[in-house]
Formats: sequence, C-alpha cells, structure tokens
Amino acid sequence: MDLALFDFDGTITFDETFPGFVRATIDRRTLALGQVLLAPYVVGYKLGLVSGLTVRKRIVAFGYRGRPEHEVRAAGARHAREVVARQIRPEALERIQWHRQRGDRVVVVTASLDLFVAAWCEDQGLEFICSYLESRDGVLTGRYRDRDCCGPEKPRRVRERIDLDDYATVYAYGDTVEDLDLLDLAHRKYYRWQEVA
Repeated sequence: MDLALFDFDGTITFDETFPGFVRATIDRRTLALGQVLLAPYVVGYKLGLVSGLTVRKRIVAFGYRGRPEHEVRAAGARHAREVVARQIRPEALERIQWHRQRGDRVVVVTASLDLFVAAWCEDQGLEFICSYLESRDGVLTGRYRDRDCCGPEKPRRVRERIDLDDYATVYAYGDTVEDLDLLDLAHRKYYRWQEVA
C-alpha cells in the first residue's frame, strides 16, 4: 500500500472553492458590505502582495463570527453537493480511483474548511486533513481552530496523523506554491498534473 496526498482547490477541482462557499453561506447584505471593507485584501491577494491565508482569515472573521455552526455546516454540505461536485476535474477522479484500485491510502490535504470539504470527502469515502473554524456552544467565533492548513502546516498535519515510514511510496498532488511543502513529503510529486523531480 502506498500513500496519495491530494490538495483540493485547483488540484481536484478546476478552481478555488472558497469564494463559492462564502457566497453560498453568507447573506447578501453582509457579502456586499464585506466586498467593500475587504476589497484591499482581495486586490492585494490578486496582485501577489497579500497571502491567501490573510484573506481567508479576514473573510472568516467578518462573515462567520456569531453564526450558528449547524446552519453554516448545512449550507456548506448543500454547496458541496450542488456546486463543488460540478467543479471536480475528471482526471483527478480518475487518479484517485487509480490509487484506490491499487489499494493505496488516499488523503485530501487542504486549506479548505471542513464546513464543506468534509461533505465532499465523506461522499467519496476519502480521508481529509483540512482547516477548521472555532466554535463555542455551537456558535462560530470567526477564528480558526488551530492554524489554516496551508503551506508548511500541510506537511506538519500529515506527519502528525500519518507515519510516512509505513508507505513504500508517497505520492503528492498540488497546484500552487502553498502546496510545495506538501509535495516535499513525496517520492513522486505532481505539480499541476505534471510529475516533477
């Protein structure tokens, strides 16, 4: 048995799923206000001046603080079934199936929030390591529980949960610089679906 680690956004999916999740789970008025107040962060991200981590934290703090967790989780599961399912790359599903047919352990390792990625992974019967929002008494605080699962946090979480020495070959798949640390764990690395040394 080998191990296969897959990033989610842009690797399994055609594009980022976080913006769609935000639109599906935050009311229109709050969204409109957030677009104005958070515009400098979004523009900075698009220009490469602000990290995705910073933008996600700002959006989470603004859009989810004080929201009932069960409500956001239910909306996230609907979003996963109705929207995310249509964003999946056929080649990603084929590769996941290839690993499963070989008897490999397949784990999705993503900065995406469990509030929606868990539903998709569970429907596919896949393990996942992801980001979680903090909740107190069933109410979201607008903060991450632990750290956002991106960059160096990805391999840290993988090592915390999986003994890599148990596997003859580790495969890793990613598509952005935030995935390079994850790819460094692997014997066989795939960046944007091309094998790299």
